[in-house]
Order: sequence, then structure tokens, then C-alpha cells
Amino acid sequence: MAAFDSSAFMTRGFDFELALAGPVVLFHRAALLYRARQLLVEAGYDLITVDASRWDNESVAHQELASALHFPDYYGANLDALNDCLSDLASYNGMTSPAAAGFVLVVKHLEVLVQRMERFAYGLLSAYAQQARGAALIGHRMLCLAQTDDPDLHLAPLDTVEAAWNDAERFLPSRRGGAGRDH
Repeated sequence: MAAFDSSAFMTRGFDFELALAGPVVLFHRAALLYRARQLLVEAGYDLITVDASRWDNESVAHQELASALHFPDYYGANLDALNDCLSDLASYNGMTSPAAAGFVLVVKHLEVLVQRMERFAYGLLSAYAQQARGAALIGHRMLCLAQTDDPDLHLAPLDTVEAAWNDAERFLPSRRGGAGRDH
């Protein structure tokens, strides 16, 4: 099941247009973000908003994300655990449902998070982007709307993906430049 059907290219719904931009979309103007949230809720999306300006350190950020996203009690409060729990959310093993049109995480005051904890900010957004890409493979739409008060905020690419070897060949010794290379 695709996240959108083929008619979406013709109808160009609001959510489709957002998804074309990528799984993480930046907003500066509050009115535009408010309207986007409103349209997505009306379209049947589950939506959670967090305020990154309240996150003084990674511990607080993890606590608030875990609470907002209903992570399990055993959540490890680190970026690997965050990625794991977002994976659960992406595969409907979290607070969202297959009956919803999709899931949206709204992160307010992203510029504060980038300024205070740049590594964490990129870790959060990259993990979300990675899990959103995987979710799309099973028809689950996931978006992150990131609001910033800095109209000039520039983020490095998120979830940079390298070409990966297939599972059958990933660990073959002959692939590592030695004799007996498979052709």
C-alpha cells in the first residue's frame, strides 16, 4: 500500500504537497503553521506538538518527547532509543493508528533546540526522517513540521542515505577488494 495513491499527483492535496518537500518541513510564520496543523487535523491526521524552547538539556528533551509520544516506560532516553521508539510509531506500534490519515509531529522553536543542542536536534530530525521514509513503504504517512523563529535557519541534510549493499552480499569477503571477487 502506498502512502498516497496515483491520483495524488493530479489532485495535489495539502498533505501531498507537504510530503513532496520531505518528511521534515520548516515553518517560520505562525499563521502558516497554524493553518497547516488545522488542515492536517481536518484531513484525519494524528498530531502532537512539542515546544523545544523548554528543553534545557537532552534529559528534559527525552522526557518530554517520551511523554508526548507515549513511549514505553523502558525508553532508554538516548538517540538510539528515540530512533527505536520512532520505528515503533512508524509501524503503528505506538500512539498512532492505521485508521488515521497519518502522523504529524510539530516541533516548535526549532532554532532554540539547534542553538542549545545541535547534535540532538539533528539526531531527532534525522531519526524522524528515516522512520518516515520507512513508514511510507507500508502506507503510513509521517511528517514533522518544525517551526522556527529564525527565518534564515539553515539545516544540513537530514538522514543522509548511502547506497547500501543487499543483505546477501553485505559481508562477503570477496567484496572487500581481495581475490575471488564475485562477478
